[in-house]
Amino acid sequence: MLKTESPSTQHSQLDLYSVEELVDALVDDQALAAQAVKAASSSISAAVTAMASRIAAGGRLVYVGAGTSGRLGILDSVELPPTFSWPPERAMSLLAGGLGAMFQAVEGAEDDRNKGAADLRLLYPNFNDVILLLAASGTTPYVLGALQAARTVGALTIGIANNPATPLLVGADIGICLDTGAEVISGSTRLKAGTAQKIALNTLTSALMVRLNKVYGNLMVDLQATNVKLIERAVRLTMHATGADAEAARQALEQCQYQVKVAIIMLQKHQTAADAQALLDHHTGNLRAALK
Repeated sequence: MLKTESPSTQHSQLDLYSVEELVDALVDDQALAAQAVKAASSSISAAVTAMASRIAAGGRLVYVGAGTSGRLGILDSVELPPTFSWPPERAMSLLAGGLGAMFQAVEGAEDDRNKGAADLRLLYPNFNDVILLLAASGTTPYVLGALQAARTVGALTIGIANNPATPLLVGADIGICLDTGAEVISGSTRLKAGTAQKIALNTLTSALMVRLNKVYGNLMVDLQATNVKLIERAVRLTMHATGADAEAARQALEQCQYQVKVAIIMLQKHQTAADAQALLDHHTGNLRAALK
């Protein structure tokens, strides 16, 4: 039996717990998710290194999953554009049952291996694409079908599962095993298995974006300032990076459509927005290199 499907030996009387005991049991078990991700850090590092060269060459991130795993992939993909100005067309998601399954479970969709392969082929994957395949069990047919289609064209495949030595981890170019074990509520992988997957995805794509020069120091300098909160964040980031006051930072940002990298160059090197943009482009978006 898969570890994620095995009943927990620690909480066999869960339904008899007081509310306080129940909450403590659930929270304490969730803490194990971070430990599972930490144990997989070497695999995650290998994945980031392999992903960076493909994505730098123009590849796309394509997430594939079913149920909770698939929804987590969608969540990660939609957060990349506002956070890192990542092109939406280069962060795509496939969810068993279609996008409608994001809001309502489509039972049986995950069992169709041929559909997984067909859905991925419709995206015309190529060598530089990175296919992130998520399945807590490591055996989901829809995801395995997509894996097979991705391997056929030589795309980089990253398998993320919560059970060791399963077909997804064995078949992917890089397998990331998040060994979270049995769930407090037997088989409910929306709990710590899902939490571990979320942490792993955050780590993978955030580290990737740092490698792609989307971060300066630890500042999120490639955000899209599309609302009041983010505009104020852009001002604060520019102030922090340059030492400028709020008025100077805001004026520079207004002249470059709130592109934080460009504003930083304008203030640090006393350049116009156009010249600062040209300098940044010359260094392929690497702010540190442009400032040197």
